[in-house]
Amino acid sequence: MSEKTRHGNFFEDFRVGQKIAHATPRTLTEGDVALYTALTGSRFATSADTFAHSIGFPRAPIDDLLTFNMVYGRTVPDISLSAIANLGYAIGRFGHPVYPGDTLSADSTVIGLKENSDGKTGIVYVRSCGVNQRGQIALDYCSWFMVHKRDPASPPPETVVPELPTAVAAGDLRVPTGIRIEQYDTALSGSTDLWNDYEVGECIDHVDGMTIEESEHMMATRLYQNNARLHFNQQAATTGRFGRRLIYGGHILSLARSLSFNGLANAFSIAAINGGRHVAPAFASDTIYAWSEVLEQLIVPGRNDIGALRLRTVATRDQPCADFPYQAADGRYDPSVLLDFDYTVLIPRRE
Repeated sequence: MSEKTRHGNFFEDFRVGQKIAHATPRTLTEGDVALYTALTGSRFATSADTFAHSIGFPRAPIDDLLTFNMVYGRTVPDISLSAIANLGYAIGRFGHPVYPGDTLSADSTVIGLKENSDGKTGIVYVRSCGVNQRGQIALDYCSWFMVHKRDPASPPPETVVPELPTAVAAGDLRVPTGIRIEQYDTALSGSTDLWNDYEVGECIDHVDGMTIEESEHMMATRLYQNNARLHFNQQAATTGRFGRRLIYGGHILSLARSLSFNGLANAFSIAAINGGRHVAPAFASDTIYAWSEVLEQLIVPGRNDIGALRLRTVATRDQPCADFPYQAADGRYDPSVLLDFDYTVLIPRRE
């Protein structure tokens, strides 16, 4: 049998400090943007060149979560091709905006390993970085995965679990160069609610729901070039825990962000990913709803026209969010919860 094909890395193949340069750089195009919009329904005003230019972008930037999903897609063949699950994210920062025509490449560093008690799987922690063709950082973030062991009898590595900050500090947030808000048009953005109009502890039901079709999540997975078997190979999935393909968690992120437009329309840019957890798997025919809580109002150093909101956005399956389903007193999530995502957005501020 030929050894030229790759089957993905197993738990034993990783070591702390290992650096991995990922293959297949990806040039993003207007076609990618159009397809992403068709798959998510994202409506944020900065997707229009005229609006984006009016607040200082040279043109409409690529949606931040399309950038995230494209960087993530570079990492899959080396990190999570054989993964059982993507477990979470932390301390992610968006850097230089990405525009159509930019080429993204990525590398990762293993920052932690922990074998699970079953002896058959382990958790791999990585820090991944996506850069454009000029070497400018577009995004760096940490994530962790549950990965199969090749041989359950192999000895476990030394346990290293990285200590990760709970949030990106306000002083570490990056406002894209040249952004100016004096011409920000709330009639075009879809809402008059700015930074000053939100309160810590406020919860927002985003009201709308979006049903995932089988063809759509398959198209999204291929768009990001995420070739993890559990997402696109039904024959392989039949032998797994659920017997069917799982929706890629990054697509749930994108849908939740798209749904959040209704209530957070002026959150024009994601500045940071503080933390996140895929609580449960999603499948085709699930209807996704979302709600958000304002965790913090942050002052952006040196800016009195832009503020930041640290948000928790919770996505649910087949459960409208008027009652804000989340966790019980014992910490257990409501059965409907799919995603618990902690992130920071930039939003215009009244001086």
